[in-house]
Amino acid sequence: MLKRIGRLWSYLEEKGCLIEENLGFLVSDPANRLYLSGFTGESGYLLLTPQKNWLLTDGRFTEQAREEAPGFEVVDLGRKPFEKMGEVVARAGLRELYFEEEALTVSAYRRLEEAVKNWPQKPVLKPASAVVEKLRAVKEPEELGYIQQAVVIAEAAWEHILEYLKPGVKEKDVALELEYFMRKRGATAASFPVIVASGPRSALPHGRAEDRKLKPGDLVVLDFGAVYHGYCSDLTRTVAVAPATDEQRKIYKAVLKAQEEALQALRAGLPGREIDALARRYLEEAGLGDYFSHSLGHGVGLSVHEKPTLSWREEDPLPARAVVTVEPGVYIPGWGGVRIEDMAVVEEGGCRLLTKISKGFLEI
Repeated sequence: MLKRIGRLWSYLEEKGCLIEENLGFLVSDPANRLYLSGFTGESGYLLLTPQKNWLLTDGRFTEQAREEAPGFEVVDLGRKPFEKMGEVVARAGLRELYFEEEALTVSAYRRLEEAVKNWPQKPVLKPASAVVEKLRAVKEPEELGYIQQAVVIAEAAWEHILEYLKPGVKEKDVALELEYFMRKRGATAASFPVIVASGPRSALPHGRAEDRKLKPGDLVVLDFGAVYHGYCSDLTRTVAVAPATDEQRKIYKAVLKAQEEALQALRAGLPGREIDALARRYLEEAGLGDYFSHSLGHGVGLSVHEKPTLSWREEDPLPARAVVTVEPGVYIPGWGGVRIEDMAVVEEGGCRLLTKISKGFLEI
């Protein structure tokens, strides 16, 4: 963990920040807190300086914090957490304190500002954007191992659920069975609420499972993932409930081809928007571009959605050892939808698929 904190200071230095004794960095995002400290508790902040690190939490988690984060001085925030935080900031003699602008609420910022303003050496509060998130994008070997195991669990759940899918089964029951199976196989949780959307509802990219029963002729989109040692997987497959139509097969083939085009081009150094554009262009040429409503993919790690993204907005080059999803989709209101999603490790000369299960058109 201390190596990761060292990378944080090196990154800030590369961005022109002068690293001095009186500089601090306040971490409030839960996934970033876990990444930099190993602390799995539900509440707390990290206060980092070049010389010393504090983990600030409440009385429920102080003993846990001492066990999980041995490189940190653990501070009980007590009944007045921001006053206590202000005391620690003052004791550290900080003149500048960076905070995570995406994670610290306006309310928390105001309370922090109030807590430090009366100290003789009032620190200047400075916003920092996605600093730790960019570090997290590059996965260490141990992280890749955890993610691969999370994929293995999700793939086993997919093979299991194929025997369960049939006309008359409720979407909610399919979702419950998927999550139950993943937990039995070692997952601590599902990566997100399991998506099972059938028939016309499959045109909802994030259609949560409902009481609707699978019917002949339905397309069924199943999107799910497992959490293993804190790391996520994310997998989507679309199946047809017999009898399938020629149009369903045609659109499925187009989505699969768009994904294959993107995977073939995916490599370190290319901006995420270029990969997104490849898949989007193929679907546009197939007359389906208006029905691809989301970005092509996203990073996966401690969070199921993290940096980097395969999006028309992503200008930064993709780093080697990032893990991303590649998930083109077509969603036609009143008709249904198709999405195919796999996970891959970005490498210098291409990418390495983590997902191994078949993507052939499946009629159940």
